[in-house]
Amino acid sequence: MRYYGSVYRPPSEAYSLIVQVTYGCSHNTCAFCSMYKEKRFALRPLEEVLEDFRIARQTYRHVDKVFLADGDALVRKAGELYTILDTIRELFPECQRVTSYASPASIRIRTDEELRTLREKGLTMVYMGLESGCDEVLKLMRKGHGAAEIIEMGQKVRRNGIALSVTAITGLGGPMLLERHAVETAEAFNAMNPEYIGMLTLMVEPGTPLYTWVHDGSFRLLTQPQVLEETRLLVERLDSPGSVFRMNHASNYLVLKGTLNGDREAMLRTIDAAEHDLSRLRPEAWRGL
Repeated sequence: MRYYGSVYRPPSEAYSLIVQVTYGCSHNTCAFCSMYKEKRFALRPLEEVLEDFRIARQTYRHVDKVFLADGDALVRKAGELYTILDTIRELFPECQRVTSYASPASIRIRTDEELRTLREKGLTMVYMGLESGCDEVLKLMRKGHGAAEIIEMGQKVRRNGIALSVTAITGLGGPMLLERHAVETAEAFNAMNPEYIGMLTLMVEPGTPLYTWVHDGSFRLLTQPQVLEETRLLVERLDSPGSVFRMNHASNYLVLKGTLNGDREAMLRTIDAAEHDLSRLRPEAWRGL
């Protein structure tokens, strides 16, 4: 396959065929994120995209899953997305799942009819970053969208039959916004009721505005006990029946897994145990992105 620049994908797409449909991220100003900084956002020429799928068909005997990279494939014209999905279905009849990242902006430009057509043609799920349900945190981190808009776009995806995976980041509000970040993020998840909820724990990456803020003292990171406090506040307020909850990313100090709402109490007991014994947490040196 032919790739331009660094390519990122969700952990669950580790064994997917990854084809770049766009280059970079259409927003790319979040204060905590260092992804895609080496390239400007652009639409990849459609014929190149289709050619990569033809090359992949000659290379791989079996393709179960396809991930459309980079950061925001849904910004392409609807007709071009239909052509891409039709090509996948034609070349890989065995494929069970096609996914991509999506942003609130790219979801907003898609009509309900377009989203339903994308689902009919094989787009089964999109990944969207909530990051926080707290508008003050979102503004600080330069997300570019408020919580209400992100929630609305998540609901739009779901009502048109496309599965939704939403992520947020523990610690993103620092100590000052710890409670609001936890409580309002849980409320946002509840309002969207996505198929999948993913929690990461904040890591500071060189070259980002957040890195500068941490080093000049204007932003303070949570301690491990504060991370657990925030996690408990969030989990105990989750009311999103059927959502698969995963806090098992390499950035997380504590691994939590379950399906809501049934496994919520078990996850709270795991948090309680970690609060009483911090040795249960992943060592700082073992964390990663």
